Amino acid sequence: MKRPARVPLNRALLVFFLNALRVAFTNPVQAFSFIRTILWLGKAARARSVWKKRGVVVPPILIMSVTNKCNLKCKGCYAMSFQREGCGDDELDDETLGRIVREARELGVSFFVIAGGEPLMRPGFLRVAGEHPQAVFIVFTNGLLVDGGMIDTFRRARNIVPLISLEGARDETDGRRGEGTYEQLLTVMELMKKRGIFFGNSLTLTRGTFSAVTDERFIRGLVTAGSRFFLFIEYTPTVEGTEGWVPTPEQRANMAAVIKAYRRRYPALFVAVPWDEEEVGGCLSAGRGFVHVSANGELEPCPFAPFSDGNLKDLSLKEALGSEFLREIRRMPELARETGGGCVLWKERELVKTLLERTARANRHTAGNS
Repeated sequence: MKRPARVPLNRALLVFFLNALRVAFTNPVQAFSFIRTILWLGKAARARSVWKKRGVVVPPILIMSVTNKCNLKCKGCYAMSFQREGCGDDELDDETLGRIVREARELGVSFFVIAGGEPLMRPGFLRVAGEHPQAVFIVFTNGLLVDGGMIDTFRRARNIVPLISLEGARDETDGRRGEGTYEQLLTVMELMKKRGIFFGNSLTLTRGTFSAVTDERFIRGLVTAGSRFFLFIEYTPTVEGTEGWVPTPEQRANMAAVIKAYRRRYPALFVAVPWDEEEVGGCLSAGRGFVHVSANGELEPCPFAPFSDGNLKDLSLKEALGSEFLREIRRMPELARETGGGCVLWKERELVKTLLERTARANRHTAGNS
């Protein structure tokens, strides 16, 4: 009988942070921050186990998109493709974001992934993160808003780990993100290295940039620049006309060997999605390993699946996690399978929409009979 994904996932999280501690060992302040997180992991896992017995599935990871706003307009951006007119007018305020984080900690969420838009356009959230030193907040950022004051914030709150997004070297990054972006980011990384900030890079894998992003000279240069965390993410085509951006089968098959080699050669953390998901049982969305909170409070199965039956403006996180919609997704193994490129929930979005409509009808029927 196959073991539930949550068992190896808990172990994978522990191994990840033990490796983070090893990488940060020469930085005592940062190392102490990771030690606190490692101690929290066990308590968090026990809390999740208690809630599971009570019928509430709590994932170890909470992804939060804290704003839809962004100072760039990158080609093929999934977040921009989901935005509607006026979507920035109803974003969660800092108080509500803080309440959600507190509730997540109490339920046993191990760590937080902060996305956008550009999350540093909501700097108030950094204060919220700093109030929870045991939890790690991995912040995806284009890096262009990082200045001396923000670096001071990172120094005070060592549980915040910024990930600077790159598309490769100068040509690839400027081609997707705008002329001059790459040089600005080199300056930002140099400043963070000088101030002893533990930071990393988010690297999107597309068919056209795969070789550039995985090139060893490129990776070696980033390690020299101070990067200690590399997150490779396969491109998911949510924008019409970008279907051909998905890496080829040959590129995908080669990725596991690339990651293995870099883990052996360099003093840094290397994570590849979805490859590392496959090692812990497949897609981790819908509460199997994570859920997503949109900028306006919708609790969604995944950032690439903008479908929801509960908003955290009206519900507690515990109530929202009891969603029958999320439960239905977890019951369907075809919605956790390997797809050969791209997010399975996005590829099967018509089925996901059908599940949402079905659970909505059932909820209305139950409410009518109560």
